[in-house]
Amino acid sequence: MELRARGWWLLCAAAALVACARGDPASKSRSCSEVRQIYGAKGFSLSDVPQAEISGEHLRICPQGYTCCTSEMEENLANHSRMELETALHDSSRALQATLATQLHGIDDHFQRLLNDSERTLQDAFPGAFGDLYTQNTRAFRDLYAELRLYYRGANLHLEETLAEFWARLLERLFKQLHPQLLLPDDYLDCLGKQAEALRPFGDAPRELRLRATRAFVAARSFVQGLGVASDVVRKVAQVPLAPECSRAVMKLVYCAHCRGVPGARPCPDYCRNVLKGCLANQADLDAEWRNLLDSMVLITDKFWGPSGAENVIGSVHMWLAEAINALQDNKDTLTAKVIQGCGNPKVNPHGSGPEEKRRRGKLALQERPSTGTLEKLVSEAKAQLRDIQDFWISLPGTLCSEKMAMSPASDDRCWNGISKGRYLPEVMGDGLANQINNPEVEVDITKPDMTIRQQIMQLKIMTNRLRGAYGGNDVDFQDASDDGSGSGSGAGCPDDTCGRRVSKKSSSSRTPLTHALPGLSEQEGQKTSAATCPEPHSFILLFLFTLVLAAARPRWR
Repeated sequence: MELRARGWWLLCAAAALVACARGDPASKSRSCSEVRQIYGAKGFSLSDVPQAEISGEHLRICPQGYTCCTSEMEENLANHSRMELETALHDSSRALQATLATQLHGIDDHFQRLLNDSERTLQDAFPGAFGDLYTQNTRAFRDLYAELRLYYRGANLHLEETLAEFWARLLERLFKQLHPQLLLPDDYLDCLGKQAEALRPFGDAPRELRLRATRAFVAARSFVQGLGVASDVVRKVAQVPLAPECSRAVMKLVYCAHCRGVPGARPCPDYCRNVLKGCLANQADLDAEWRNLLDSMVLITDKFWGPSGAENVIGSVHMWLAEAINALQDNKDTLTAKVIQGCGNPKVNPHGSGPEEKRRRGKLALQERPSTGTLEKLVSEAKAQLRDIQDFWISLPGTLCSEKMAMSPASDDRCWNGISKGRYLPEVMGDGLANQINNPEVEVDITKPDMTIRQQIMQLKIMTNRLRGAYGGNDVDFQDASDDGSGSGSGAGCPDDTCGRRVSKKSSSSRTPLTHALPGLSEQEGQKTSAATCPEPHSFILLFLFTLVLAAARPRWR
């Protein structure tokens, strides 16, 4: 293939040299007026532009036949073409970021609204139903909702332990309130706490909430985090500068036709694609992991629906809390007898309140709210857009050629092939860095992948791993590597070796740091992005030696 491409360029160059050697007077005296108009319209000084074509020996990028470009013009147009491509890339990136941000904010706002509505219902209904069992413990309930919000937004919390500590604190406080006539010192309450799991004072509510909330919150926050990670990857990749070889190739693609005196010739389609495939070779290597991430995000939305789905669970936290307090009141006598049997007879409080029977509180029955259909609409739109952007990185060269590079609609004798007006014969390269080894338009060193992009590939892998764990009901950030996949819920265990150790939120954390917290999460509320990771190792020795041979054999004029 390379020999065919090289033969093509030799033929084009020979034809151009023959045309120059013939000394065609009409060619030499061709006016540069059209080039002057285009050059001036871009804000450059017209004093740089000759009135008629001149000899092009001074040109460093464009073919060195008769030309309308001076050295200053060639340099100015080269810089301008680079800025135009950078602007086009930034525009494409901003459009994609805006799409992801719209989905993120819509779904994130919905989940937070569900949790806020649940807390508001609790604040409205619990005081009248439970009296001082609630009013004297409002801080405990408020703290629980605050920690659920922090967990959802990516904070370094273990949700199961957070719930367990809430139930332990609540049991101590409510047991004391239900027995004001008894002295209950700390050691007695410690004994109560140790028996709580066997006594089940709150019935099935704590277990049900733990199982459902873990799955629901993990699914919701991993999906929204996935949108944030995808947007962050796009933003960082957009900051990767163009290589010098790319800048030269883009100048030749876009403006060398002007210098050649044929400004009306538009780039041949395959010529444009080869240039941009070479320029964006590293970006195309994001494709595989980008698709894996988006596929995993579409899959995790299955966990939003049903009785244990994110929408139902996050909006119904108050219902499990009400069920728990109802169960505690119903089982008070049995619970008290078992606690006394296990912990001994507590002393009577001489300053205690009157008979307990006069202090009984009411019960609360709450109805589930019907779904409004809002989340279904948001998720349907998000899934459709995620599918639309799956091939963003590998379709980018073709998109830019069609929309930004004024590409010719067809490859014929009238398009610009980099040397003159005429057909472009080399075949189009494949996608990605490795496929550019024989790119006839851009010299690409396939042994030197861009480190920024390699780091973003790793971030995509990490987030995909979280989403796959979340699909099985597991919080990958706390999945213990020694658990053999049992985790905090059913389903597949934590894949690969990227999972952190499960730790208590009271201890120093050795977990894998979050790579993306939701917008608005402060440094105190959650861990920041981890340090830059390293790319996977590859062996390029044979390819590198082969590239050296090709470089030595490559003609200097290319």
